Amino acid sequence: MKLTKRLILSATVAALSLGAATTAVVSAQEAPSAYTYGAPNGAPMSFASLIERVSPAVVSIEAEGSVDAGDAPDMSQLPPQFREFFERFGGMPDQPRERRAQGSGFFISADGYVVTNNHVIDGADTIRVVLTDGRSLVAEVVGTDVPTDLALLRVEEEDEPFAFVELDRDLEIRVGDWVVAVGNPFGLGGTATAGIISATGRQMGASQAYTDFLQIDAPINRGNSGGPAFDLDGQVVGVNSAIISPTGGNVGIGFAIPSDLAATVIDQLIENGEVRRGYLGISPAVLTADLKDAMGLDADLEGVLINQVLDDTPAQAAGLENGDIILQINGEAVDDPRELTRVVGAFAPGERVAFRILRDERERTIRVELTERPESAAPQERAQREAGAAAQFGLALSAPTEAESEQLELEGRGLLVQGVRPGSEAAEKGLRPGDVILEAGGRDLVGLSDFEAAVEDARARDRRALLVFVVSQNGQRRYAALEMPSDETEEE
Repeated sequence: MKLTKRLILSATVAALSLGAATTAVVSAQEAPSAYTYGAPNGAPMSFASLIERVSPAVVSIEAEGSVDAGDAPDMSQLPPQFREFFERFGGMPDQPRERRAQGSGFFISADGYVVTNNHVIDGADTIRVVLTDGRSLVAEVVGTDVPTDLALLRVEEEDEPFAFVELDRDLEIRVGDWVVAVGNPFGLGGTATAGIISATGRQMGASQAYTDFLQIDAPINRGNSGGPAFDLDGQVVGVNSAIISPTGGNVGIGFAIPSDLAATVIDQLIENGEVRRGYLGISPAVLTADLKDAMGLDADLEGVLINQVLDDTPAQAAGLENGDIILQINGEAVDDPRELTRVVGAFAPGERVAFRILRDERERTIRVELTERPESAAPQERAQREAGAAAQFGLALSAPTEAESEQLELEGRGLLVQGVRPGSEAAEKGLRPGDVILEAGGRDLVGLSDFEAAVEDARARDRRALLVFVVSQNGQRRYAALEMPSDETEEE
């Protein structure tokens, strides 16, 4: 009897719940301000036809090899989100270790060119490409590009041409556009997932200075790396490269190399077997609001500040100077150090490139013949703007001794930072004891009186910040803007 009562009660509750839900639906439908949800405009009822068309061009990549412990990639140099996606190595640190990697790739030509990620095949002795029909073919490496994490392989087959897909070379992807990823996650070849473009222009750290990634929410996992992301026309819009995940599995945040960038890299790999990038030779910085004010520039001016022109570089040979502001490169506006690095790197070594700059409140054009970027030149993407000043900025300054001047190669100018007050403007800007201030307000500093004169001049011109040029202990040179203290500010 009790069981019967419970069943009756449960049925009643269910009926009431269903009734409530039904009422809510009817009410929502009748409400004039309610939204109706359905498939987005233009969304397909199914991705089946698209997947059937492109899948034959997508392959699984199997890479095997052995490496010494000392030859293992330095994963500490990679952002954490990339380490999750890269193959791990086994074995003792002092013993050769077997490396086996699985990834994805895709044909871009009927004669056997295959695109994948460099980290999938890096260090491999044997690489095999597994087709959708089960055939396993040995692949050779045509070329790789570590900065963009791309690799180009080649396989040969006499019987018939390969099915292939095309890279979108004129990418105009938008946030919200559909994408379909096809690949080999966890060794499960032929897996397709769908999602949207979540964001564009994602930056992933210094090791990826030449790439602005597409962020997608189509589920991708380990093994998807190197596979394609398609638009609804079946064109490749991205090469899946990495995920952000606390567990190693998908959480809806994946990154793909844009197809237009991939196409440029692949073209060079086909032609030269390597990518050669132009090199300028400067330390660039973001032109911040305080720097603009200290330099007397318009607040809406856009450009990139040259912190330092490096020795024996194309920039020095062409006559670029510390403090120049780069406005355009061959007519293309630039306003970010990373963007400048990418634009310059897109030119071939030996090309003469026009740099439109601002110097001494006058615009001028300087033509620079770029050289090939040296392997030792690390991408410089950070704004380097630490500061230096006198006691009112929280600094203790002194003229360097003759021995210190000789040791630091100051050539008779500069003021040595002896101390920095905690919590001061200088401390906030990152100045450290041992740094040297070479200039303040455009004035060379030989003694403390020069610094005081620079401060007074800035105050007389109603500047909110003082522009200084600093040499850090490691020899790095940069400009910085120190906020001027108010007249009421008292020193401790």
